[in-house]
Amino acid sequence: MFRSFLMNILKNILLFMITSLLFYSSPIYADEDEVELYSESAILMDANSGVILYEKQKDKEMYPASITKIISGLLAIKEGNLDDIVTVSQNAREAEGTRVYLEEGEEVTLKKLVQGLLINSGNDAGIAIAEHLDGSEEAFAKRMTDFVRNEVGVTNTTFKNPHGLPDPDHVTTAYDMALITAYAMENQTFREIVGTRELKWVGESWDTTLRNHHQLVLQRDDVTGVKNGYTDDAGFTLSTTAEDDGIELVIVTLNAEHPRHAYMDTERLIEYGYQYQTETISSGEEFTDEEGEQYVLDEALTFTVKKGQDWTTEIATDGLLSIRNEADESIFEYQFPTEEITTDDKPVYGSTAGGKANPNPKDSDGPGLLRIIMYTLLFSSILIIASLFFIRFKKKRTIKQEQTPIVIETYKDHRPWRKNW
Repeated sequence: MFRSFLMNILKNILLFMITSLLFYSSPIYADEDEVELYSESAILMDANSGVILYEKQKDKEMYPASITKIISGLLAIKEGNLDDIVTVSQNAREAEGTRVYLEEGEEVTLKKLVQGLLINSGNDAGIAIAEHLDGSEEAFAKRMTDFVRNEVGVTNTTFKNPHGLPDPDHVTTAYDMALITAYAMENQTFREIVGTRELKWVGESWDTTLRNHHQLVLQRDDVTGVKNGYTDDAGFTLSTTAEDDGIELVIVTLNAEHPRHAYMDTERLIEYGYQYQTETISSGEEFTDEEGEQYVLDEALTFTVKKGQDWTTEIATDGLLSIRNEADESIFEYQFPTEEITTDDKPVYGSTAGGKANPNPKDSDGPGLLRIIMYTLLFSSILIIASLFFIRFKKKRTIKQEQTPIVIETYKDHRPWRKNW
């Protein structure tokens, strides 16, 4: 009798704990539906703060296809002379895939080749650029890889050609491509070219009007670039930048099965990203901790918050500056260096260290004390119930009595809430 009473109590506790855990979540910004994407890998990033607002396997090694041309075009702009006259080789003339139909021996300005590369995705233009700057595709690909690693700071990208045609070692990640895209868009010439909707093209064998292959550049005023791509191995890839009042977004989607899916994913992420805005604390701003120590920013701090959300700053005695949202959660952290800068009055600490963004406090703050307690009680209840069932089962087998089978109710998990971001 007592055992039955105890089991009923424990069953009720267990049900309560499960229900509480299903409905419990840390408060983060606001409730949002989970962004469901077709693409195998994707990322949404604030171009100015670098804060990642959404990611799906952002560090997975993937094939980029023609979004490779972002860095090919940028290198031609930054390290070449756009007024140079380039003579097209037979190798460039015979390029596979999408072309701008250059003829062997045709003389074209480097700028025109960059336009044909980025607007019309011309593989022949990419080879002509590579051979002009470095003599071969291989040498130019090495320059591309060295540049993105040394100048942009990516670590998981290797280029083997200037156009993105299949090579098993020609790989990148969504995160790396987002960084590369954000870096490239800081160059005004690059930005103008990838944002061009139509361009009159007069060539030796082809007179036409080039239309940007990135469909959202043609369809949406807020989309400012940059490049699409496709191979059988890479699937449909897309790198996009979009601007709204208060924020500039970078979106990269990799390996969608259909171009429609790549564009649908991108537009979902654009609308999701428009919930946020970029905020800046100006250089020279002073902060004083509770012990009276002063800290001065040597450079502006840029971070991301929900639109319309108030935020505050908090400085710890170790020089850790925390930006906190309305729920008093840390959404960005900046560590002042520990070395002192001498002043007439008291030590003032300069800011040379980088900041650290935390758009999702739940991921960094851990499950919290409440959830730990709840999990502990849950597992304890399960163990006790399992032990009681085991004892009861043994007793049944010993006395060999027929009893009415125990029926355990099944509680359907409807999960009616919307998952927090």
